[in-house]
Amino acid sequence: MYQKPNKRLKGQTAIVTGASSGIGRAIAIEIARSGANVIVNYYSDSEAAEEVVYEINENKLTGEAIPFKCDVSSEEQVQAMFKSAVDKFGTVDIVVANAGIQLDYALHEMSLDNWQKVIDINLTGQFLCAREGIKEFMRRGLRPEVSRSLGKIIHMSSVHEVIPWAGRANYAASKGALVMLMKSIAQEYAPMKVRANSIAPGAIKTPINRDAWETPEALEKLNQLIPYKRIGETSDVAKTAVWLASDESEYINGSTIFVDGGMTCYPGFTDNG
Repeated sequence: MYQKPNKRLKGQTAIVTGASSGIGRAIAIEIARSGANVIVNYYSDSEAAEEVVYEINENKLTGEAIPFKCDVSSEEQVQAMFKSAVDKFGTVDIVVANAGIQLDYALHEMSLDNWQKVIDINLTGQFLCAREGIKEFMRRGLRPEVSRSLGKIIHMSSVHEVIPWAGRANYAASKGALVMLMKSIAQEYAPMKVRANSIAPGAIKTPINRDAWETPEALEKLNQLIPYKRIGETSDVAKTAVWLASDESEYINGSTIFVDGGMTCYPGFTDNG
C-alpha cells in the first residue's frame, strides 16, 4: 500500500540508474512519490523496468516515469540517456548513480576482465553519470522556484568503502575510490551550488542477497554483523535518497550517510574483540 504522495521534489526530474530492481527500484518509486519525474534506467531486464514505470504512472505518484535502457559504463549510452531526459522533461535536477555489480573471486583467481567490469560499472559509470549531470546543471542554471541547489548527485556506495571485503577486492576498491570521486565533485562544484553525497548501505534485503536472509539460521548469522539486529529494507535507503535530493538537506555536501544499522561500528569488538 502506497503512502500519500508529497511534493518535496515537485517540478524536478531525476535519473535513477539500476532502477529495475532492489534499491534502485525503491528509490525511483520514492522519488516519484515526492513529486519528481523519473527516468528508470535498466541494463537488461526491460520487463522489470516497465513494471516500475507502471507502478509509478498507474498509481499517480505525482511524478511521471519513463524507462531507458543504458549501460552506464558506456559514454555514448549515458549521454543518450541524459539527452532523452532533457528532451522529455526539459532538464535533469537529480542524479542517483545506483547501478552496480559484484563479481566475486579470491584475488589470485580474479581475471583482469572481472576486475575491470566491476570498476567500469561501479566507478566509471558513476563518473560518467555525475559528469553529464553537472554539464546539464550548468547549462540550465539555478531554478530557485524548485530547489535551492543547482543540482543534486547521489552516489550509491556501500559499507565496504570502509570495511575490507575478502574475496571481493574489486567491489571494495570501487566503493573506496567512489568516496574520493564524490568528495572531489563536492569540493569543485559546491561554489556553483551543486551537491554531491553518497549513501552507504549495509545489509539490505534484496533478491540478490536472498541466501543471507531467507532462512532463520542465515538471518541470525547476518544479524551478528548488525548491532541494530535487523536487516535493512530498500525503503530505508530510498527515504534517505529522497531526503538528500530535497532542500531539507541543502547544507549537506561531500558526505557519506551510512544506512547500515550500525554495521560500521564493528560489532565483533563488542566484547573486546
